[in-house]
Amino acid sequence: MSRSEQKLQTRQRILDAAGRGFRKGGYDGIGVDGLAKQAGVTSGAFYVHFASKAVAFRESVIQGVADVVRGVEHHQKEYGKNWWGEFVRFYLAKRKCDLADSCGLQSLTPEVARADAESRNAFTAELLKVANAIVKGPASVDAPTTLEEAQAALATLIGAVTLARAVDDPTIAKRIAAAAEYALVTHERPKTKLSKQRRPSNKRIS
Repeated sequence: MSRSEQKLQTRQRILDAAGRGFRKGGYDGIGVDGLAKQAGVTSGAFYVHFASKAVAFRESVIQGVADVVRGVEHHQKEYGKNWWGEFVRFYLAKRKCDLADSCGLQSLTPEVARADAESRNAFTAELLKVANAIVKGPASVDAPTTLEEAQAALATLIGAVTLARAVDDPTIAKRIAAAAEYALVTHERPKTKLSKQRRPSNKRIS
């Protein structure tokens, strides 16, 4: 392996470690020393490849969201006309994985909202790539056909996984995921609809 190849390999190792660190602990939850340690390099080596933690975060966001594009394209190739339903179920199942291995689109979005303009710009560009990949994929029942529909579907998936991760009751988490699937994959809806929780009565007790 040449020196340049070794350098690229080290850079990628740092970037992968940074992505896991930011997804698990958030931007403020880990520093350069922690990122370097996770990658198995010194802090000095970190700065050889990244000018700052902010730069590493921005590139982690780009890589993390690009992984979603690859996931969409994989499902389109693997499942053909049935890709959309399979992708929805695959994404919702990510609620069960460790945060460090979670989807960057879901776990890094709150961090991006507090990040600098460059990071938000990079995130926006990558998000549009995901939406475009969905729209340009092969015809699939219930799959979004416009950018607006794709963005709404992504918002539903991200929101469902975020809520399912946040609650401490596995039954509620499962219901949240099921409700999102019910909303996005309509042709596979069971004849018996999801049970509705009884709303509290507004009637006053005298």
